[in-house]
Amino acid sequence: MPPHQEAKAHGCRNVLALRGDPPAGKEEWEAVEGGFLHSIDLVRHIRKHYGNYFDIAVAGFPHFHHLLPAERDLEMKYLKEKIDAGVNFIFTQMFYDIEIFIDWVKAVRAAGITILIVPGIAPIQIWNSFIRTTSLAKAVIPQSFSDALEPYKNDDEKVRAIGTKLVADMCRKILKADLGIRGLHFYTMDLEKATKMRLYDPSSGQTGQNHTSRTESLDEYPNGRFGDSRSPAYDELDGYGVWIKQTKEDVIKLWGHPTTFFDIAPLFSRFCMQGLAALPWSDQAPSKGTSVISTQLAQMNELGFLTINSQPAVNGARSDDKIHGWGPSNGFVYQKAYLEFFVNPTLLGLLLKHIARDSNITYYVINNRGDLRTNTHSDGPNAVTWGVFPGKEIVQPTIDEAYELGQQWAQIYDADSPSRKLITDLMENSSLVNVVHNDFQDPEAIFKPFFLAGEEYAALNAASPTMNGINGH
Repeated sequence: MPPHQEAKAHGCRNVLALRGDPPAGKEEWEAVEGGFLHSIDLVRHIRKHYGNYFDIAVAGFPHFHHLLPAERDLEMKYLKEKIDAGVNFIFTQMFYDIEIFIDWVKAVRAAGITILIVPGIAPIQIWNSFIRTTSLAKAVIPQSFSDALEPYKNDDEKVRAIGTKLVADMCRKILKADLGIRGLHFYTMDLEKATKMRLYDPSSGQTGQNHTSRTESLDEYPNGRFGDSRSPAYDELDGYGVWIKQTKEDVIKLWGHPTTFFDIAPLFSRFCMQGLAALPWSDQAPSKGTSVISTQLAQMNELGFLTINSQPAVNGARSDDKIHGWGPSNGFVYQKAYLEFFVNPTLLGLLLKHIARDSNITYYVINNRGDLRTNTHSDGPNAVTWGVFPGKEIVQPTIDEAYELGQQWAQIYDADSPSRKLITDLMENSSLVNVVHNDFQDPEAIFKPFFLAGEEYAALNAASPTMNGINGH
């Protein structure tokens, strides 16, 4: 059954017509055989085959101020054509600068578009996701937002509280402006708490909170510091899912055309030493906490352990500490050292031999087929970060996985290229390993088995020059 016929059969009456972005590795959108090239094609198809049964919305993009005048005119022309094809209303992309939105609405009206416009509002969850989503959407952050939020960027609860007020004020201004706006669309990203906080904001006329709001836990902080795998915040760090954020041009500029493992390992080392802006597994620079162990991480990568996640051991740092601090004020933060990395089978075997000599180390090994092995018999999570704060329960994080990003990196390159084959082989033959050292009072202990295994592996390579860094043989 065609999708729109199925939607009709189930009583659906509204359609948001979006083309979507090109797949990873593609600069331009390519329609499948018999498919639509533009969203206007979908609008015309729906109107032709279903008449006025469906209400249709399309996307609007207020951030067109950076375009040249001719490009802005072309964007408005395309929007007008969609409306004339039978669109009922417009949902806008997220924004925080009201003046940009107002200017765009005026331009829309000047183009003869009179249908309903629904502003897209994104509640502010935490600092990192706020920065990442605005960067992805190319949304302007007003200076007033930065001034209010950045001093508290390591205190997720404070950021959410301040962000709630900022967004609430923004919503009031939009509704009070003479723009004909009659409703708002909240992008919750499956994290509805910040939206509820906005709806129950005392300054909006609601003086109390309902039972649901009062009794919600802290499992919605989508930054890996809080939560569990059952929460919608888990493994959706920026609400956009798992995909490489760079264009193909950016990928080539950042990571070049690797043809051997020895082209890849230095990329990871440079990233740890802040000599490279991004990796497929991290589109932002390493955190301040990572800088404490950057030299050790760089050495690990040169030895063949490709690190994608890590944290140093911390024993009771204050929550306002400039490097390790997070969470509400007057608290204390503890961390076990952990490392997450890709490694070939031979080097992994050498590592596990040394890990077996340290009873404080817990490890999990998984391959791209999902086969798991571990040295722990516990079914529960191993807390690697926790904080103790006045009036709050101890809060803990969870850990995510990462083969998909490596596969997407490979697909950036041409199908028959050495780079694609190299990275594909790397993902197919490497194990993803997570190692935790449970003695958080010894910050150097976690690295010892890696350096010992790395020395043995280097000696094997010297004795057998045909060995490589992927398969280990």
